[in-house]
Amino acid sequence: MYQGRKVIVVLPAYRAALTLERTYREIPFDLVDEVVLVDDKSPDNTVEVARALGIRHIVEHQRNRGYGGNQKSCYDKALELGGDIIVMLHPDYQYTPKLLASMITLLGNEVYPVVFGSRILGKGALKGGMPVYKYIANRLLTFFQNVLMGQKLSEYHTGYRAYTGAVLRSIDYEMLSDDFVFDNEIVAQICWQGYEIAEITCPTKYFEEASSINFSRSVTYGLGVLRVSLRYRLAKWGVPWSILKGR
Repeated sequence: MYQGRKVIVVLPAYRAALTLERTYREIPFDLVDEVVLVDDKSPDNTVEVARALGIRHIVEHQRNRGYGGNQKSCYDKALELGGDIIVMLHPDYQYTPKLLASMITLLGNEVYPVVFGSRILGKGALKGGMPVYKYIANRLLTFFQNVLMGQKLSEYHTGYRAYTGAVLRSIDYEMLSDDFVFDNEIVAQICWQGYEIAEITCPTKYFEEASSINFSRSVTYGLGVLRVSLRYRLAKWGVPWSILKGR
């Protein structure tokens, strides 16, 4: 626990057998109470590796639900376990678990209710091997998102995120997409509710075993991101958008 708050790390897993142990071994268990792994019907032995590591809370999808669907199961289980601080850490070792302490501290001391690990702050993205086309797309999408949503985030596309349990309970993430655009839809809900988002510099690693979407999926994702941001702006102008409602 941290400051009397239960800390849960959730691992949305798909084909993570080769990287899960490295990720898990670096989690600071002096701060983290529970680890939840949700396996999205991996074709490898991710679940067996998780069990061998002693992870107690494992959710196995009977069909592949997608990245957003995986997160929904992660947050459902974390809230069921009474999580006060919930951190999503990818088990592909692209993001370092060594930043967990900093993210937990910001939430536990009530400095911010949401914290993102940003690959763009500093020089972590390109230095870590992010493809140039993805870096350029990230910068362009983030610019338009900031303009349309009235925010000043360095990026909206990181997979390293920490929330208080109160934030997740106050939004309706179940109604969001099961695909990758879930990440941006949940940001829209959070911003709509008026929560502030902190960002910390996060180094990242791109390597063969790290998860990544291909170019065509990236284009689909980018168009989805623009749609979310535009609809957010229209909602601010009074055009109803049900995806922005809270619970």
